[in-house]
Order: sequence, then C-alpha cells, then structure tokens
Amino acid sequence: MKYIVSRLLRALLLLLGVSVLCFLFMQMAPGNFFDEMRLNPQISPETIGTLQSRYGLDRPLVFRYAHWVLSAAKGDFGYSAAYNLPVAPLLWTRAKHTLLLTSIATLLTWLLGVPLALYTASCRGRLVDRIIGALNSFLISIPEVVLALALLFIAVRWRVAPIGGMTALGFDELSLSAKIEDLALHLLLPVFILLLAGIPIVERHIRAGVIEALETPPVQYARALGIGEKRLLFRHTLPLAANPAISLFGLSLASLLGGSLLVEVITGWPGLGPLILEATLARDLYVVIGAIMLSAVFLLTGNFVADLLLVAVDPRIRSGEPDAR
Repeated sequence: MKYIVSRLLRALLLLLGVSVLCFLFMQMAPGNFFDEMRLNPQISPETIGTLQSRYGLDRPLVFRYAHWVLSAAKGDFGYSAAYNLPVAPLLWTRAKHTLLLTSIATLLTWLLGVPLALYTASCRGRLVDRIIGALNSFLISIPEVVLALALLFIAVRWRVAPIGGMTALGFDELSLSAKIEDLALHLLLPVFILLLAGIPIVERHIRAGVIEALETPPVQYARALGIGEKRLLFRHTLPLAANPAISLFGLSLASLLGGSLLVEVITGWPGLGPLILEATLARDLYVVIGAIMLSAVFLLTGNFVADLLLVAVDPRIRSGEPDAR
C-alpha cells in the first residue's frame, strides 16, 4: 500500500506541475482568441472586453489558475470560445475516439510483439533473427511522421483503406455487422501505422530481456535437467523477464498515446490530436489545457497500471525492497 500510495501522490504532483506549465506557456504565447475580433470594425471594443471578462481573460494569471483548478476538481474544465461549448463534454467525445484507437493498437502490439520476441530470442543468431532485427532497426530509424505520410500516400493512391473520419456517410442506416466492418476499415490505417511503430520497440526490449533471463543460473540449471525448450521458455524464462516487460508496458502505453495524437492529425481520425491542433491555432485556451491534462491523465493511468502489475508479480516490491525495480 505504501508503494501504491507513493505512486498516486507522485502522479498527482506531476499533474499539478503539468497544469502550471500549461497555464504559463499559454500566458507566454502571444495573443488570444479575441485578437482577430479586434480587426473587425463592426465589433466594438466594449463587446470584446465583455467577452474577455466572461471567459476570465481579464483577470491575473494566478486567479485564473486557482479558479480553473477548483472547477476542474468538480469536472468543469471551462468553456470553449471557439466551439461555444463546455470543454468537458467536448473533450470526452474526442477522448473516446482516442481511447478506442490506442486500446486496439496497444492490444495488437503486444499480442504480436511478445510472440515475435520469444521466437527471435529462441533462434537468436540465425538468419531469421537477423532479418527480423534488420527490419526492426529500419522501422525504428524512420520518424513516425514519415512512416504515417508514406502509408497515407499508399492508402490514397491505391484506395487500400478509407481516409478521414471514423465512419462513412449513412453509418446509422447500416446493420450491426456492416457498422463493425465500416469502423474496422476506418481504423485500419491509423492502427497499422501505430503497429509498425510499436511492435519493433516491444520486440527488441522483450527479446533482450528473454535472452538475459536465458543466461541466468536458474534457467541454466533447468536446461541441465533436460527440460524441453518450450517449457523452459514459458515456465522458467518468462517469469524472470516479467519485470522489464511490465515496465515497458507502461512506457509503451505512453508512447502509443503520444504517437496516436500525431497519427490522428495525419489520417484525420477524430480524436484528441486534431482537437489540440485546432484549439492551439485558434488560441482556445481552456480546450488546449483540458486536452493536454486529459492526455497526461491517460499516460499516468498507463504507468499506474504497470505499477500495479509489478506489485502483483514481484514480491520484492510488496516487501518494500528499494532495488525491486
């Protein structure tokens, strides 16, 4: 419990720091949402002043931040000037789309990456291991934006998958099976981009952990007793490689979420990524801050899940040993 409570306190402090930095950076950025209105002679300065007062932009930064923190604790993240809507429901609508994309990409990344890592670790040094290692190195070296743009070009050129949005026109009129098929087709491109970016990292780290575990005395002793390779791999090696794999799981959730925001912008998936970009360009203060804070909550939740898994599988953490991780 001490370990879990310390992680929760650390997460809360980190969220507090992120919120402070968000407000400071937005304050340092030149201009605000109402600057373009000042160029319109039909809008009086009094009207602009009234709108700024309505959204709290005429008050000092400290008071605005304190008011936002108190409101956010109640689930109220402010009001969007660009969308003329409360920020909380606007964020939640987009966040559900981001969570759907990230959850599917994370699940497939680990379902494909872990068996691939076990296979390459069991046949390390062979031709197939070298080919997979070279391909992974190639994919890791390519920036994710370049990979996404290349696959987007292929999808548009040969019409492999639909681009933009998450459903087709007339989606509500389709049958249940047709709706699932249409949603899967729209997910195909962004999920595939995230898989190509995530599987090489998972495979390389899990492979290294498994190879290191294969060289430990308990595994060597089990091999000397004549235990078969499959049982040796799954029964004796995997538990020893569990800790770094679980830690990597938390980091992969963070990287996949961060990558999904970029992929959403490029592929037109209606998640938090396009919302953050549009709100930043419009200088929509509370939408930007709310979206960044929600993304930080998702990242910290992934890391906290990994911490809980570590507590469950590692008795050294439960006993409070300082070098457990």
